[in-house]
Amino acid sequence: MINSGDVAFILICTMLVFFMTPGLALFYAGMVRRKNVLNTIMSVVFCCGLATVMWYVVGYSISFGPDLGGFGFIGDLSNVFFRGISASEPGPYASSIPGQLFAIFQLVFCMVTPAIVVGSLSGRMRFSALFIFVTFWMLLVYYPMAHMVWGQGGLIAGLGAVDFAGGLVIEVSSGISGLVACIILGSRKGYGIKSYHPHNIPLFVIGGAILWVGWFAFNGGSALAANGLAVHAVVTTLLASAAAMLTWMLVEMVVYKKVTVMGAITGSIVGLVSITPGAGFVPTEAALFIGGVVSPICFFFLTKVKVRFGYDDTLDAFGCHGISGVWGVIATGLFAQTAINPVAQWNGLFFGDIQLFVAQITALLIAVLYSGTMTAVIMLILKKVMAIRVAPEAEALGLDISEHSEEGYPAFSGIDQ
Repeated sequence: MINSGDVAFILICTMLVFFMTPGLALFYAGMVRRKNVLNTIMSVVFCCGLATVMWYVVGYSISFGPDLGGFGFIGDLSNVFFRGISASEPGPYASSIPGQLFAIFQLVFCMVTPAIVVGSLSGRMRFSALFIFVTFWMLLVYYPMAHMVWGQGGLIAGLGAVDFAGGLVIEVSSGISGLVACIILGSRKGYGIKSYHPHNIPLFVIGGAILWVGWFAFNGGSALAANGLAVHAVVTTLLASAAAMLTWMLVEMVVYKKVTVMGAITGSIVGLVSITPGAGFVPTEAALFIGGVVSPICFFFLTKVKVRFGYDDTLDAFGCHGISGVWGVIATGLFAQTAINPVAQWNGLFFGDIQLFVAQITALLIAVLYSGTMTAVIMLILKKVMAIRVAPEAEALGLDISEHSEEGYPAFSGIDQ
């Protein structure tokens, strides 16, 4: 039966999660060089249009339609163009909200995920190539991942693994994909030799604040009802993000003897990512621990591992989203409790069971291998059939002018950072 309170709650959550994508655009834009600010924004916000049309036409059906062939890999095409999905009657995934509301709530998750990936490619990829990459990435990576984890009959769901709001589907898949794609694309000109500085830290903070607020809807709304589970997810989300901010600040104080604004905001974001898979499964004390531990892990990857291996993950989609997501999926296997959410078939390892932990590790390996392999296939084929990088002169000029014939700061006449 449709519940008007649940409908109102999920409608609001849908709008807030949608707002996260423009927020991510500002977040990313603040970190790049001045001459690439508009290209960075465009590389994120075009996902709003492309993801919406593709989701309506075919994406929802592949992700959440009846399983095709019994393999747990993709859904069939019975729900293309939202066919059979009602605006007034419940669907198979939520009993108190209309099927179309569930569909558009899931759409805004799909929308932000490729937008995370493009951060790894910022500053040197042709926009036309990026558009094609995102199109095929959603078809070949996001939709199958969503079906495997959340769809009825999904392969990963069948293992007993759980993912409350997208640790596997969104964070791990986007982070691993960003790493693979940036390696195949190659580094920016001069990377590792000259310094790249963020051109607008206040813009970065504004974007981070939008993401932080939206994340409460991201995780809380994944309860699919205005109930106690939604409240629990919001509480764990807040605790993890706050703890991660503080521990990132602590690490910076120990290492650099100073605390940075960018570090504090980055800490809050990795905390949000880390709690996403377990927000509706783990107790509040565990949320504090999960957030507190993730910052030192990510700090190590950003300052040591990235430097050691030299990959140019421009805006750290892998170092922040990928690594935090991996930790969050593992931590869910450690701390989940069936008493909090019976969707989890077993308690976590620290509460006496091993089955869920094994299922989480297995699911993680599937997500990493599948998203990484498919991203490599897409990028390598694109590289064969078209020029995916801008010319060196265009990269030096800046992608705002070379790709879009626009300038973010037309009155500026100094030397770019």
